[in-house]
Amino acid sequence: MKKLFLISTAVLGLTVVNSRTNAQFISGGGAHSLAVCSDNTARAWGYNDYGQLGNGTSTANNVPIPVSALTSVTAIDGEVWHSLALKNDSTVWAWGRNMYGELGNGTTTNSNVPVQVSSLTGITAIVGGFMHSLALKNDGTVWAWGYNIYGQLGNGTNTTSNVPMQVSTLTGVIAIAGGGYGHCLALKNDGT
Repeated sequence: MKKLFLISTAVLGLTVVNSRTNAQFISGGGAHSLAVCSDNTARAWGYNDYGQLGNGTSTANNVPIPVSALTSVTAIDGEVWHSLALKNDSTVWAWGRNMYGELGNGTTTNSNVPVQVSSLTGITAIVGGFMHSLALKNDGTVWAWGYNIYGQLGNGTNTTSNVPMQVSTLTGVIAIAGGGYGHCLALKNDGT
């Protein structure tokens, strides 16, 4: 996630005021883009074959459009074919492709509107990885779901999961990152 400050040209649909947009945070997916606006709603634009824009369609859009029924958003992240949002109640929402359970709702059915990730509360950060997703809880634990052929869920198996699973033996985490092709990173509070 990157904080958006001074920009030289405006993205259509995001209002420019005093050389700033009303976008608070931005993220890039594989071929789509996402923004959290100052009213804590989300906007998305770009490629949409799997519903990763979250507007109830699979039609691409070249200007930012609202993500359906998603309010109180505090963070957003996109990966190749899916998107994630963190709400101010610490719940996680996902939409787009779900072939390997990367939406974390207990299914492998794609969704072109946001669905709540199962059994996650107290979340402080989210990250989308390639066909998998990660969340950091306020207790310093990390939870992962989706594709796991390379062990990217960190649970000691190579079994894909369509619901969040705790990353094994990892506590005291303060930051997370997802790699493009099957790895993840965590920064612990001891600097390791």
